[in-house]
Amino acid sequence: MSSRDNALWQQCWRDRQTDFHQQEVNRFLTRFWQGLELAQGSRVFVPLCGKSLDMIWLAQQGHEVVGLELSPVAVRAFFRENHMQPSRRKVGRFTLWRAGKISILCGDYFSAGRADLGEIDVVYDRAALTALPEDIRRLYVAHLKLILPAACKMFLLTVEDADKGETREVTLGPSAEVIALYSEAFGIELAHVESILEPDPDRGDGIARCSEHKVYRLIPKQGCQEQHEAGPRTSAVCNN
Repeated sequence: MSSRDNALWQQCWRDRQTDFHQQEVNRFLTRFWQGLELAQGSRVFVPLCGKSLDMIWLAQQGHEVVGLELSPVAVRAFFRENHMQPSRRKVGRFTLWRAGKISILCGDYFSAGRADLGEIDVVYDRAALTALPEDIRRLYVAHLKLILPAACKMFLLTVEDADKGETREVTLGPSAEVIALYSEAFGIELAHVESILEPDPDRGDGIARCSEHKVYRLIPKQGCQEQHEAGPRTSAVCNN
């Protein structure tokens, strides 16, 4: 999280303004994760993790999970609400909380180095990218590339709104922003697109909007000889 947004993010957790937190494991994660074909015990990095229950699910699949979260309120709540007794110790600029297969580094994402994370096999990004202001996303991705091994895969979930005048075909394809940010280093597979009707946060009149929920698998180009041949599975009808 950029220093510009740190105080706001911390205040959201202190004030319990956390509507973004999902009360259950993400259904796209459970449905499409296995397509990455990861080895048992692979280490998963979850940036801007909050108190996501997805980390519990990933650990249950046999993965070592390394989250990174700015707010100590969120980290404390994660372990308390899941009835876990974590150890705590200082690691550089971070406080490392750990219980079982789950570790969470509490501190500023942009302060993290490769040594803080250790070896990482895959990144799980559930809307961390799209939650950031547009001008920070490029910096977020650039830092991610710095702190990860070259062979690291990514599993990216985004929520995207169509640009004005954009055709349906373009809307349902990989976003231009994702291509611009990742295509230099990764082969981009759009594994799934689903159009969902949901409340428009910018309007107070109850009008809903249709957003595209997309599942991307990003494979480092040096390991990108065999890509999935099937195109994205698309649900073009909005669902509540």
